[in-house]
Amino acid sequence: MTAASQPLLDVNDLVQRYTLPRESLFRPPGQVLALNGVSVRIEAGKSLGVVGESGSGKSTFARVVMALERPTSGRVELLGRDLNQLPADELRRARRDFQMVFQDPYGSLDPRQTIVRIVAEPLTALERTDRATLRARVSAVLRQVGLRDADMDKYPHEFSGGQRQRIAIARALITQPKLIVADEPVSALDVSVQAQVLNLMQDLQEQFGLSYILISHDLAVVDYLCDEVAVMYLGRIVEQGRPEDLFDHPAHPYTRALLAAVPRARAGRVRRRRGAQAIASQSSAATGCPYISRCPLADQHCREAAPALRRIGETHLAACHKAEEVMALPAVAGEAG
Repeated sequence: MTAASQPLLDVNDLVQRYTLPRESLFRPPGQVLALNGVSVRIEAGKSLGVVGESGSGKSTFARVVMALERPTSGRVELLGRDLNQLPADELRRARRDFQMVFQDPYGSLDPRQTIVRIVAEPLTALERTDRATLRARVSAVLRQVGLRDADMDKYPHEFSGGQRQRIAIARALITQPKLIVADEPVSALDVSVQAQVLNLMQDLQEQFGLSYILISHDLAVVDYLCDEVAVMYLGRIVEQGRPEDLFDHPAHPYTRALLAAVPRARAGRVRRRRGAQAIASQSSAATGCPYISRCPLADQHCREAAPALRRIGETHLAACHKAEEVMALPAVAGEAG
């Protein structure tokens, strides 16, 4: 693969199993298959939204991509480097290129530390920098997220939730990364503040050419910010494509169920484009389609054979034997009819 064609991030056949606590001395411990063969590619400057219910594997995917967990199998390559094969020192240096924004703007900032120390933390972990240079770098990123120099010596409790998330974004920006993984970055914020933070993230992307992985259960959020969306169910990607593919013409019954559950997903959106039922157990070992118990279209073939993720359009993939039939169904609430 040439440098020109190399994606920023290449995730290939990612599997993550967790062993459950042993319930009996006479029985082997059970396992949960949190990720089951997940593969995605992200080009520089582009964004991928990962959506699904709680328990679908979204946050596990984020942690594995961030090399916070080592996968059971599969590869996570950033700029051609397999993160899980790097020695500890090289991985630490590689973290300059990928940072994370967490869900809770209240819990993710140390209340005992000043803002300058919080924002500078990823940088000080990577290089030795004198105090004046460090404060200048922090000042620059605070201004980039709409805060002031005077905020550097304050503490997190002196800021609103939206301001705290801006601080978290500044902390992610301090190393000038190429990829930011954002795990539910606006779910803890009021709707009006959500819009401000999403607009900030989009402005920063256009200014610095950032790529995002946006983990969310909110379809409206990924529709606004992302170039591509992957829908996860039981650790698998069951549908993937551009937002207009998935939200205007969903090809998997699960995507339709998500749209029906969130009717505001596309209503009145303004987007700047660049160029409910309980989830099943992930420890079950069913041979057919994992969505079988919830699908209104399931037949014997679905019960006997798990569908592979296949191409149903130029940029649209779905893991459903009846994808074309699903696409032909009437629009559900929330779709742009």
